[in-house]
Amino acid sequence: MKTGFIGLGAMGVGMSRNLHQAGLLTAVWNRTASKSAAVGAELGVAIAATPAELAAACDVVVICVSADEDVLGVVDALLPAARHGLLVIDCSTVSSQTARTAAERLGAHGAEFLDCPVTGGVEGARKGTLAIMCGGEAAVLERARPVLAAMGPTIAHMGPTGFGQAAKATNQILCAGAIQAAADAMAFAKAEGLPLDLVIDTLGKGAGGSWYFVNRAPFMARESYPPGFRVRLHDKDLRICEEMAAARGVELPIVSMTRQDYAQLMANGHGDEDISTLFRLRDALFQSPRE
Repeated sequence: MKTGFIGLGAMGVGMSRNLHQAGLLTAVWNRTASKSAAVGAELGVAIAATPAELAAACDVVVICVSADEDVLGVVDALLPAARHGLLVIDCSTVSSQTARTAAERLGAHGAEFLDCPVTGGVEGARKGTLAIMCGGEAAVLERARPVLAAMGPTIAHMGPTGFGQAAKATNQILCAGAIQAAADAMAFAKAEGLPLDLVIDTLGKGAGGSWYFVNRAPFMARESYPPGFRVRLHDKDLRICEEMAAARGVELPIVSMTRQDYAQLMANGHGDEDISTLFRLRDALFQSPRE
């Protein structure tokens, strides 16, 4: 299956490399041309001039971009090459409605669509160990499975179009709670004078451990937050969660609290740091405790 990849950010580069290793990658495209030129040269694949040129040369197009408007912009740019037999797989994190809109636009030209957001962080993208949540027709998913398997071993069919994104929204709520707990715990441990590396190693193996604690508490211990899951992107995802919950007349306290914290971090210039930078706010509480 000739596969093209669109969106060579922190996640997309690793995902495209794994598709290349599986012998599937044919072409790449990125809005910032220098990124597609670098990846194309590294992997020895075609560098498409436009999304439509990429789609014309491929059986499958994988998209991994940042926001709803980016996904729909890419889909519209693909339409001149959309046809029966073309499969578009969107691994971005967007709303369920955006997934349904993308499917409708492509379907009008005979192309098929799956919403397949992923989780596992940049580590999972690099190692090919992502978990993939899929929305769309079961038969289409079976056709896509070799492509998805190159990016991760866990491939779950959640239901019709949009259900993959609903599952990803659920995941992002869990991430909010996990990073809040990790930041609170690490700030408390630091204030108590505990050896932080030993705390991480020990508690990470216990009942309170989580992926975020094991993989992001070390960032907190070193007070260094290299871009992994950026604050501004998780904030965007949590806005989607808020909107989906609000449509059912519900507020989600952990989401609201995390977005308030993120607003403060972004205002202070930390929007492009990993979300573990939340530790800054919790550590500051212990430095200047309330009277």
